[in-house]
Amino acid sequence: MTEFRCLPDHLRPLADKFYRSQRSAMRTRAAHQVWVAERAQIIAALCLQPMAHGQWLTSLLVDAEQRQQGVASALIERALQAVDTPVWLFCHPDLQPFYQRQGFEPCDQPPDALAERLRRYKMKKILNVMAR
Repeated sequence: MTEFRCLPDHLRPLADKFYRSQRSAMRTRAAHQVWVAERAQIIAALCLQPMAHGQWLTSLLVDAEQRQQGVASALIERALQAVDTPVWLFCHPDLQPFYQRQGFEPCDQPPDALAERLRRYKMKKILNVMAR
């Protein structure tokens, strides 16, 4: 059975340990609300960062052996249940259909703070902005 929870600040290092175990450069920050999916141990994580009258969803990662089982979808849904403001994310174009199934739509006008980050990130990556 998969359990979903928001980690208290003092347990945030567990999410960082999970990211490292997956050979990911993702890390949590003090401003993040960190959500995890657990089956005896963390199998997925994502971060929500307050941003411009909403939240920025970052660092979604599912354990390589747990993918294609609906874990990411369920974690997103659980994390966003208590959010009553817009949520934005950046994604590779190949992931856009996945996020659309989660209720996100392409966004042409992200908040200024995100637009600036996107401009910098696009120097090295192809990314789309989506909002829900």
